[in-house]
Amino acid sequence: MPQQVRGVIARSKGAPVELTDIVIPDPGPGEVVVAVAACGVCHTDLTYRDGGISDDYPFLLGHEAAGTVESVGAGVDSIKPGDFVVLNWRAVCGRCRACKRGRPQYCFDTFNADQKMTLLDGTELSPALGIGAFADKTLVHAGQCTKVDPSADPAVVGLLGCGVMAGLGAAVNTGAVSRGDSVAVIGCGGVGDAAVVGARLAGASKIIA
Repeated sequence: MPQQVRGVIARSKGAPVELTDIVIPDPGPGEVVVAVAACGVCHTDLTYRDGGISDDYPFLLGHEAAGTVESVGAGVDSIKPGDFVVLNWRAVCGRCRACKRGRPQYCFDTFNADQKMTLLDGTELSPALGIGAFADKTLVHAGQCTKVDPSADPAVVGLLGCGVMAGLGAAVNTGAVSRGDSVAVIGCGGVGDAAVVGARLAGASKIIA
């Protein structure tokens, strides 16, 4: 049966966010319900609240998260209830032109849950980056779940779902850093630190952060 849990939403542009009750449907085909253990606060959530992503209010905020799979829908065999997972917003299709060229970061057909989480009155919520993890539980596509070591700290591994992926991607994919390059990283928060690591892994000879 659908579950009633708490979630943090943004009802309108610039309005204060609020903690309210939301409804999580049972997972349908290809979908998963995850009990959220930890979720980071990312600037992207502020951008959603302020209308910088779209105007599909109300938003269910949060996306940089880890938790435990509670239930799975039909056809899901990659994960099972009890698995500890990181939630990722780029669940690539593996079939489009970009994926077939080995560039999944440009996937044209990423997966999200088909069903909508709602407010108690039935108003559909737009989950931030297809995740909406500022909640006790969230509904996502199975492809958005990556199993990790269950002994890992949820507050640490949750960063893999956004900040680490964004920073490494900026250095390796967008910046195309290669051996011997000199690199400047402006800003050393979570994303910037991950960009430094990405540049070092790519072989940069000098990194100024």
